[in-house]
Amino acid sequence: MPHSSLTLQQLTRYLHLPEVQVRKLVDRGAIPCRRVNGELIFSQEEVHRWLEGRIGVSDESGLVWVESALDHSVPVGGVEELVTISELIPEGAIATPLLAKTRDSVIRSMIQLAVGTGLLWDGEAMLDAVKQREELHSTALESGVALLHSRRPLPGILGDTFIVLGKLSNGIPFGGGFNNLTDIFFLICSMEDRIHLRILTRLSRLLTYPDFLVKLRELEREDLIRKLLRTTELSILSSIKGD
Repeated sequence: MPHSSLTLQQLTRYLHLPEVQVRKLVDRGAIPCRRVNGELIFSQEEVHRWLEGRIGVSDESGLVWVESALDHSVPVGGVEELVTISELIPEGAIATPLLAKTRDSVIRSMIQLAVGTGLLWDGEAMLDAVKQREELHSTALESGVALLHSRRPLPGILGDTFIVLGKLSNGIPFGGGFNNLTDIFFLICSMEDRIHLRILTRLSRLLTYPDFLVKLRELEREDLIRKLLRTTELSILSSIKGD
């Protein structure tokens, strides 16, 4: 439902926040909205863009909140279970090293890796979409990781939601406004906005988990990388259940 609208009451339930807190966010202009016949109306797509921005600047507690809000935002009667990040990466969708030396060649190599899974049917369309997203605002993080994705989900060219992972032998300048190099790349190919946001949130929690990136940079074998992803995410899931 990419073009669905939400009332104020629906948004408070969607975000799992008190109405007074949502009103404060609206008053500050944090959440885009419009008035229709005196009633506040929110675009679900714009709310998703706002949440994506929150993911990028949140600490662990903020990421836990975003993940919780998304967990509670599944429509009544809907079923949506996010499998682990390691399960979202198809066999053969990890490239170490990724054979690329420039920003554009990294993006193209990651798209080619995605096409090789058989789950991306139009590589050129995804390539254009990812490049447009990077031009809008780089997905590179200060940690030396970039979370490549299109601005909007592209279900028409995907067989399913999946992720590919590439790791350079040496980092390259990739944007983001940081004085560092980027050497690890995830490409997120999602079928739906909510799933896309949940993947971004979970990946962000993985990337900030103690020593995760140190260990990831040391590993070359795909099976060991998958094991690291799986064990780290299980630790995160255990902490969620314990909260």
